[in-house]
Amino acid sequence: MKKYLNQLKAAETSGTKIGLFRNICSIFGGLMVAYLGMTLLVFIIPRTAGESIIVSLLLNTLAWAIIALWISLSKTKYIALLRCIVPTLIFGILLIILYNI
Repeated sequence: MKKYLNQLKAAETSGTKIGLFRNICSIFGGLMVAYLGMTLLVFIIPRTAGESIIVSLLLNTLAWAIIALWISLSKTKYIALLRCIVPTLIFGILLIILYNI
């Protein structure tokens, strides 16, 4: 396991290629973080559910693009993986807490 983590932490020699792993992390990780963030936004905005849903749907594509770019521009595969997992866990835990209140 440590060997695999060290392989993920190694920086690539050429910074011109993004790589398949970072592309997949950026697409699916960005999608998960954007949807969880927009769901959290629906809970936080003090308006009716219909207005909150419309605002979050309009911002979803922008948030997905920004988060995907943020993930894909990471230096190593390990950082890209962390940029997918950590915000997903944070938004997921916040949604669980807000849903149970």
